[in-house]
Amino acid sequence: MEHLNKNLFLFINSFTGQNHNVDFFMVNIATYSPYLFIVLLFCLWFNNKQNEALYAGYTTTLGIIVNYIVGLFYFHNRPFMDNLGINILSHKVENSFPSDHTTFVVSIAFMLLTFKQTRTIGVVASILALWCGIARVYCGVHYPFDIAGSIIISIVVVALIKLLSSKLNGVNIFIISLYNKILGTIYDRNN
Repeated sequence: MEHLNKNLFLFINSFTGQNHNVDFFMVNIATYSPYLFIVLLFCLWFNNKQNEALYAGYTTTLGIIVNYIVGLFYFHNRPFMDNLGINILSHKVENSFPSDHTTFVVSIAFMLLTFKQTRTIGVVASILALWCGIARVYCGVHYPFDIAGSIIISIVVVALIKLLSSKLNGVNIFIISLYNKILGTIYDRNN
């Protein structure tokens, strides 16, 4: 399996350095996608999709926690630590598996797919999230199996959060009502 992982990495990473504009685009997707997804959650929140934004937040938080736990028990070098390929993205030497960036964005995107109200946004977000994973391989900071592991973790945490939705609905109601109460207080004070 490791041989396949390295060969897939070398294939994807072999396109690096061929075109400056493509490299620039891929570095930015690999680096800044999580920030775009945070903005997306804020946009959902302020467009009366608070419930969906909260569920996506729970999912990505749980995904990152699972990544941390996996990292405590399993360490895998990054490609540049193995002197493989071309690295065009500055990154510290640390565990490669699974990819936190990919888990973060895929968890949000896949959770949004589960709601009818955000399914279209979820499709677009899923494409961007998967592109982020590919970009991290392209840039030389992850192996393909790191990305595959992140996608599997994201699927599991989305399923788990959906299973817990009856318990989380009460938390959502509390958070949304608290937000509305604070917003109402601020509004009343300003008028």
